[in-house]
Amino acid sequence: MKRDQIFEFYRRLAELNPSPETELEYVNPYTLLVAVVLSAQATDVGVNKATRRLFEQVQTPEAMVALGEDGLKEHIKTIGLFNMKAKNVIALSEQLIARHGSKVPEDRAALEALPGVGRKTANVVLNVAFGHETIAVDTHIFRVSNRTGLARGKDVVAVEARLEKVTPQPFRSHAHHWLILHGRYVCKARRPECWRCIEIDLCEYQPKTPAPNKAKA
Repeated sequence: MKRDQIFEFYRRLAELNPSPETELEYVNPYTLLVAVVLSAQATDVGVNKATRRLFEQVQTPEAMVALGEDGLKEHIKTIGLFNMKAKNVIALSEQLIARHGSKVPEDRAALEALPGVGRKTANVVLNVAFGHETIAVDTHIFRVSNRTGLARGKDVVAVEARLEKVTPQPFRSHAHHWLILHGRYVCKARRPECWRCIEIDLCEYQPKTPAPNKAKA
């Protein structure tokens, strides 16, 4: 995709949704961090169902440590890998208290040093909580970037580097959310809904998926 096409790609997403937001529910940077850690290999919908009651009771690292690993498991047992995630959330909460004054650090290296926090999670927190122009490449962004020709790469690190290079201002702050939402609701994994996609003429994916009624004809 050429530079002018990339600008137009983002311009259309921005026009459709000027102020995109994460679909994860959170109260503050700490609960955002917890929600993102819990969202690994899980849906935002599933995480939100599990954390609504949790975040009514727990909004600080101290409250999480007081709840304890077993107490946390009771809240998140519907989420995949909940045993390991509960262990990581308690451990990262303890580290926030001991090393960061109970605050979520606005620093990638410090975030990635926390249990259960990888590059993608750190990027989400930096973008959503602190407004950094980071792009966390998940399965949706990886698919959209490769499928459309926006930013091709063999792995998430390569795609992230390419997106960082080609994404222009004034779109960098919201690029992460636009691409995730586009992949989640339009450019779907099994059957992209090309017939209703605003990027259909820019996208390099072939053949374009026809509307369901045409497919049956």
